This record gives sequence, C-alpha cells and structure tokens, in this order.
Amino acid sequence: MNYNQKKTLNDIKVNGKTVLVRVDFNVPLKDGVITDDNRIQAALPTIKHLVKNGAKIVLFSHLSRIKSEEDKATKSLAPVAKRLAEVLEQTVKFVPQTRGIELETAIKSLQAGEVLLFENTRFEDVKDGEVVKAESKNAPELGKYWASLGDVFVNDAFGTAHRAHASNVGISENIEESALGFLVQSEIEMLGKGIDTPERPFVAILGGAKVSDKIGVIDHLLTKVDKILVGGGMTYTFMKALGHEIGSSLLEEDKVELAKTYLEKANGKIILPVDSACASTFADVEPTFCGLDVPAGLMGLDIGPKTIELFQKELAGAKTVVWNGPMGVSEFENFKAGTVAVCESAAKLENAFTLIGGGDSAAAAIKLGFRDDFSWISTGGGASLQYMEGKALPGIEAISNK
Repeated sequence: MNYNQKKTLNDIKVNGKTVLVRVDFNVPLKDGVITDDNRIQAALPTIKHLVKNGAKIVLFSHLSRIKSEEDKATKSLAPVAKRLAEVLEQTVKFVPQTRGIELETAIKSLQAGEVLLFENTRFEDVKDGEVVKAESKNAPELGKYWASLGDVFVNDAFGTAHRAHASNVGISENIEESALGFLVQSEIEMLGKGIDTPERPFVAILGGAKVSDKIGVIDHLLTKVDKILVGGGMTYTFMKALGHEIGSSLLEEDKVELAKTYLEKANGKIILPVDSACASTFADVEPTFCGLDVPAGLMGLDIGPKTIELFQKELAGAKTVVWNGPMGVSEFENFKAGTVAVCESAAKLENAFTLIGGGDSAAAAIKLGFRDDFSWISTGGGASLQYMEGKALPGIEAISNK
C-alpha cells in the first residue's frame, strides 16, 4: 500500500482555521488517574505544530469501550485534559459533551493557538441506556455533525486507523480538507519501510495465541520475508500439523490443515520451535522442558532454551526485523524467557531496521526497557496488524490526496 499521496500537516494551511484533530488518548486509567501517558506524549508534535501555526484546535478521542451508561462515569476524558494541559504547558479547555450548544459555543469562542478537548467519542455508542454504536458503526449523521464543527480534519490516531468510525472516516467524508497528523505519517513511513521496502535479510517474528489471528499476516509476509520465526500458542497448531504430540497445549483443531498448507507453501521459510517450556496447568510454576513433542498432561507455555538459541542464530545478521506477538505467556515470570530473549536479540542488532507491530510485543519491549533500542514501536496493534496483512486502513484511505 502506498499512502505517500495523502496530505500531511505540511500540505495544509491552518492559520485562523478551526482544525478538528482525531487523537488517540485511549490511556490506561486507575481510579481516575492516568498510569501511562505515552499516547498523550505521542500527540504533542501535531498539537504543538497547530498551536504554533495559529490554528483553533479541537481534539477528540475515544477511551475504552462504552457498553452502558455506568461506563460513562469512569471513562471520561476529563483526567486526560488535565494531563495534556500539564505536558503542553498551556490551558486546555474541556467540554464534557460530544455534541450540542455547549460544545458549539466553546468551539466558536476559540482563539488562534487555543486548545479544546471534548468528551469521549464512544459516549455516542450508548444513548439513554441503549447501545446504538453511533461512533463505532459510523452513523452518517454523527460524522456529518462533527465535520460541521470545523474547517479542516487531521487524523493523528493510528490506533483506530483500521476502523471506519464516525470520528475518522465519517468526518473525512464530510469535510473539504483533511490530512494526516505527524504520528500517523510516521507510522505509515515506518511500516512501509519495514514491510514494503525491507533491506535483506528480512526476518519476521510472529507469536501470540492463535494461528487464526495471524492467518492474513503469514499469508502476506510469506511473499516478502526470508524467514518467519513462529512462537507463542500458535506454535502447537503447526506442530500438530507436522504430526508431533502437543499434550494439552493450545490447539486450533480446525486450522491444522491450513497450517500444513502454510508449511508446504513456505518452503522452509517458517522456523518452528524445537523445544518448549511446559507446565501441567496454566499457572506461573517452575517449567518442565520438553523437546519437539509435549507429553500428555503437559502444555507448552513458552519456547525453550534450544529454540531461543535457534532464533538468536536466525536473527543474527538480519537487516530488517518485524515482530508481532509474544513467544509465550510473558505475563508469567517463569514463562517470559522466550519473549525477553527475542526482544533483546532484535534490540541489539547492529545496522538493522527493527519494528514492533504494537500490542503485547510493544508492551513487553517497553516494560523490559528496550523502547529506545528499536527503530520503531507502533502505537496501533490492530492497525499495524492489518497493515502487515496488506489490507487497506479505512481511516487513512479517507484522507484527502495531495
């Protein structure tokens, strides 16, 4: 996919204009306190550019899923407005509404360089206690209404780029001019560099629980990579396809034939584990190490030491590495060794372009202190996964061309 023809912030004039900016402020909250403000920090370059260039800035975001009126009590963006004001070092006006006269008046009274954040866009998914999904199902009247509030639309929320929501596609389709924010622009450039124009050898590392979650990725990447290293729960569906015993390990019985097909198609490109760290129950206990076969009564919960060695050897000398999905149950202290080792090996590669496709892998790398050792860590797990599948991203498709 080539999104280089899409307008970016540098292609539009914003002075004196009301600029609607879809950001991704879907931050973790505990008792109303933000526990990680990375997503707020990631939006700052776009917001500061608009402030500096005299725009009237209207920010909006979702926060979690809203399934009931009760959810609204704990999922307001009010704490985000407070934190944003601190890191932006200027006043951020918060409007606790998603539509109506209070919001419209506040937007009309904005001066150049001022910033306003309005309430969680997904509050529109529940009306009077009824689940209507106006935002997440892109209700035409909602996208049209939000578009009427400004002159220009900027999409800087990569985390929702794979969805057609009222707050991205709905607005884009109803406004004269739209552009990508700096964060989304960087995401597209980096994913393109890693997946579409990789320097070789190109090695992909795929983990996670299910083959079904990664079918599209495997399919697409097999045409591009030199090797795919497979770990995580999805390993055992492949091992079953090869006729190995897998004990009580995670298995997608209906995907065994598909796994066989991929192994044949791969022609040696798919590298599977040669041993596993196992346990008799899904619990953080001392591991038992098994070879290619997992005996009855045991389940594989991580790649084993021989596989770690094998994967390190396969990664040595790689010039492009794309990683998506943990190698085991990395939240268990006894079963995180595989994920840690793969993370360290990729992070320490010299003169290589290393990319993490968001989600659990990104969380693991950041937690382990390797944030600055990767070329790029995506902010959107679902969107980067869809990009890896070679599928279009509706939130970006809808943006104006240059």
